[in-house]
Amino acid sequence: MLVKRLHLQNFRNLEEIEIEPAEGVNVIFGENAQGKTNLLESIWLFTGCKSFRSHRDREMVGFDAPFAKNEMRFFAHGREQDAILYIDQKRTAMKNGVTLKSPAELIGDFYAVVFAPTHLALVKEGPLFRRRFLDTALCQLKPSYAKSLAKYNHTLTQRNALLKDIQYHPELLDTLEAWDDRLSSYGAAVVSERVKYTAQLSENSAEIYAGLSGNREKLKINYISNFGGYDGDAYAIKDLLKQRLLDTRRDDIFNKMTVAGPHRDDLKIHIHALSARSSASQRQKRSAALAMKLSEANIIKQMTDEEPIILLDDVMSELDENRQDYILNHLGGRQVFITCCDPTAVLRLCEGRTFHMEEGRVL
Repeated sequence: MLVKRLHLQNFRNLEEIEIEPAEGVNVIFGENAQGKTNLLESIWLFTGCKSFRSHRDREMVGFDAPFAKNEMRFFAHGREQDAILYIDQKRTAMKNGVTLKSPAELIGDFYAVVFAPTHLALVKEGPLFRRRFLDTALCQLKPSYAKSLAKYNHTLTQRNALLKDIQYHPELLDTLEAWDDRLSSYGAAVVSERVKYTAQLSENSAEIYAGLSGNREKLKINYISNFGGYDGDAYAIKDLLKQRLLDTRRDDIFNKMTVAGPHRDDLKIHIHALSARSSASQRQKRSAALAMKLSEANIIKQMTDEEPIILLDDVMSELDENRQDYILNHLGGRQVFITCCDPTAVLRLCEGRTFHMEEGRVL
């Protein structure tokens, strides 16, 4: 998978940019706040997923501009393709000249993995960040997962609304069973895929982390459910979740919200059998987060036979020489975009093309 040409218009502070990247490492360098991360974000959006920085599409449109337009020519699935994203109040997309119903229809056409300093939250912060990581990774790989997740979240919202109404309309209590059945069905589809993905993630991450730490430390990742153990079978998970919803019904009504389900699950990240979140050093946390993101790229390759684009935002400068060397040596055969203030450290370890950015322009 390769980005062949990228043309951006009015995307954040990038008024007009066109680049033709190298097939290997591409270094985007310049001072802070010049638009380097914006360029990586523009590439990421072609995965069909939401921005890794912003929840509102309008925030990605340049100041005083009516719209933004991102165009990309890329090689994937054995042929060259074109995609266009228009952004005003929302995003619309075209692929190979055909208007898509939603940008989400790009999922599966273009794969990328992004690592930014904010991804340290994977290890440092609460369960929400780890669930979001799993969901983003799986949505790229499986459009069916994205549909199951959307249905689960929609049903969860409706069930929570019902729980709030029951105190005023007790007769609605009889309808909970139907909602429980629907929620447990969608929830089982979500959890089943998460469990299988986590097993692959743990195996890949352990190998990468061992390399980053010089084989001195061991990383392990487990999927932790709040409603019991399971082996990944969707039917068994549905039964467990439905029983858990029944067991917690009184609490749900009292709290006016659903207290059990995949929206409360978590990943447990351990280094030498100790919680990485509470016990690991800053260096260990950074290495663990990096290992997880690089594992995501490996899993995409294993499952699709396509090498994803790697987007590294201001990461290399915070690593020592050995870790820089390890990462770059494990990115061979992939197209990589790296942002930094000084390209010397990266180019010392590999050959690549450089793009100097200043005030939203490539010089």
